Amino acid sequence: MKFRLIILFFCFLSFCSKAQTNIISTDSVAEQIMLGNYNPATYAASTVLNQPDTISRGINTRVSPDSLHAYLEKLRTFHNRNTGSDTVASNNGIGAARRWVFSKFQQFSAQNQNRLIPSYLQFDYNICSIGQHRNILAVLPGLDTSDKSIIIIEGHLDSRCEDVCDTACLAQGMEDNGSGTALVLELARVMSRFSYNHTILFMITTGEEQGLYGAQAFAMYAQQKGIRIKGVLNNDVIGGIFCGHTSSAPSCPGFGDIDSTNVRLFSFGSFNSFHKGLARFVKLEYKKMVLPYATVPMTVNIITQEDRTGRGGDHQPFRQLNYPAIRFTAANENGNANVTDTAYHDRQHTTRDTLGVDTHNNGIIDSFFIDFDYLARNAVINGNAAGMMGIGPKTPDFTLTTNGQDNLVINITQQQYLIYRIGVRTTTNDWDSVYTFTGSLNYTINNLPPAAYISVASADSNGIESLFSEEKMTNVGVKAMNVLSGSVELLQNAPNPADEATTISVLVNNMPNYTDASISVRDITGREVKRIPLKLKPGMNEVEYEHGYHMSGTFIYTLIIDGKPIQSKRMVFTN
Repeated sequence: MKFRLIILFFCFLSFCSKAQTNIISTDSVAEQIMLGNYNPATYAASTVLNQPDTISRGINTRVSPDSLHAYLEKLRTFHNRNTGSDTVASNNGIGAARRWVFSKFQQFSAQNQNRLIPSYLQFDYNICSIGQHRNILAVLPGLDTSDKSIIIIEGHLDSRCEDVCDTACLAQGMEDNGSGTALVLELARVMSRFSYNHTILFMITTGEEQGLYGAQAFAMYAQQKGIRIKGVLNNDVIGGIFCGHTSSAPSCPGFGDIDSTNVRLFSFGSFNSFHKGLARFVKLEYKKMVLPYATVPMTVNIITQEDRTGRGGDHQPFRQLNYPAIRFTAANENGNANVTDTAYHDRQHTTRDTLGVDTHNNGIIDSFFIDFDYLARNAVINGNAAGMMGIGPKTPDFTLTTNGQDNLVINITQQQYLIYRIGVRTTTNDWDSVYTFTGSLNYTINNLPPAAYISVASADSNGIESLFSEEKMTNVGVKAMNVLSGSVELLQNAPNPADEATTISVLVNNMPNYTDASISVRDITGREVKRIPLKLKPGMNEVEYEHGYHMSGTFIYTLIIDGKPIQSKRMVFTN
């Protein structure tokens, strides 16, 4: 998949050297709402529905597989939604598609007391010989402007065939990414019935296939205008359930596998990553608010990598500007997009990415590549997370102190709420435990394992959590193991066991005087399989080790400083 890495490298290089220009919202009202400069009473519903159970159950019951199907049926009629395709024709091309999306936002607004404000985000950049482009936005104003941060649910509209700028081919792009577009549309329809403290932005981008340009444009726009972003939920390749001959790891177990009950959440970083924290919040809110009454339970998988191997998505430009952002992607993908391979037979990035097959040859598609029920379940997970984020309280600050060798005291530094939750994590991307305490500003956890990662959240009177805070690390019970212990410590990799990739961390308490540092990875025979350069700095230092998809075994990783092995640990990879 080196071809994809090279494409992404040049795309990001061009973004750095020649950014999008003339970035504007075509509706000044929408812009002022995103900035938090508005009177919430102007957009208040006649009946305010803002209780957590009402929102969560309402989203779950109102998201419709039939609506998602109808959106996709319409999207496929535009023939080609390439970023550089026709912008003038009424029935085909990216222009017709985005006008249709805009009209749907207008329709949903009319159905909900005109509370949804549609707009375009227009920007100039030469993509496939077209110089001007538009994302489509729908802004749902929040009830409270004291915290002006917004929540974004997004997916990209543009499609492609084998040639990244082919504007004549059949490019229905149903999985990639009609599925994400349909999901955003459906949530705009369903969620605009309810009210949230925070403004929610439904955004459908363009230019993703050529280099994430639409998402980059909005991230730059937000930074330039001072728009605060609480979280970004990006949806891309989110409705298919069939495994292709190839897929972008970590993904399918093999050709023909079907998975309609798992979804992958990709995000950047490990320790103290607010992107991973957002992913954990999404999973927690699903398990708490939706799973108890879900007809078909879903498993939310928090993946180590920011994206699939050699691939990229619209969450990344937001992460690069320090906005919390994650990507939702189906458990199975039909292809790794390596269209330069003459043996490539999968659907992704080809003319074969269609809605389905007419098996009876009667002009009616009766065998679908998109599972509308699965897509609906993924929409509910998105909507529930955005809804709870939209009404949840503020994130607290905290400090850690020790009380005995294996006891830890969490101290909330400012009284705001009566309920607090503590997330404790060790060797996985998820919490090992979540503790709840009430009526106090401190809580003691006994018998913690070494090298635990702690974060906290507040909860309101309805029990809805805030986003969790930054993570802090405690080395309760850790004893010296080598001459540099207390100065430099090699920590257990996470996750462990791992599937394809894992994060190896080194904690620097006091900077050593050194010239060269690295992580050496060896198999059980002692053969070195990889040497990863490491530049040490005070605090946590992390490197990602990608072992390879469907590769298993036990390995030893060693911290080496100036040619001397300092400390070693064992890690395990499983299929």
